[in-house]
Amino acid sequence: MTVFDAIKSRRSIRKYSTKDIEEEKLNIILEAGRLAPSWKNNQCWRFVVVKNKEKIKQLALKSGFISKVNFFIKDVPVVIVACANPKESGFMNGQHYYLVDTAIAFQQMMLTAWEMGIGSCWLGAFNEEKVKQILEIPENIKVVALSPFGYPAEKEGLYAKAVKTFAGSKNRKSLDEIVHYDKW
Repeated sequence: MTVFDAIKSRRSIRKYSTKDIEEEKLNIILEAGRLAPSWKNNQCWRFVVVKNKEKIKQLALKSGFISKVNFFIKDVPVVIVACANPKESGFMNGQHYYLVDTAIAFQQMMLTAWEMGIGSCWLGAFNEEKVKQILEIPENIKVVALSPFGYPAEKEGLYAKAVKTFAGSKNRKSLDEIVHYDKW
């Protein structure tokens, strides 16, 4: 699979098998994040790898932004929480680059996982304070995103189908709608 093949075929997975991720593959996923570019190469990101089943259930059922929206992650083998130290990144043009740095690293991890047959789902609907409390994350660290990682289940669940339809996941704008040449 080429990088572009991974980009074209990757999708958010919301139903996972119970198969554990091999340690070797998990380390490759984490290495992909480590190798990402960042502001002045400061590498402000930090990743909390959660394998403890009770902590995963707490993240699934007690840290959602809207009720229990993340309940579907309760039985996944791994949740990775992407965090950053804003003081280790930059700020320019009104933008905090710790968000950009961490997003690049997390996306590299997700694409690497997908290449190995491991799914993920970028989660932004979470209560940062509750996630910090569950995982004992220091106050000065920002939680940017979290994602379950695991092998996709053979059949998509009803929840996954409903979210995909609601979100319009298959609807992509054309290049003509998003690309400008030489001027806006």
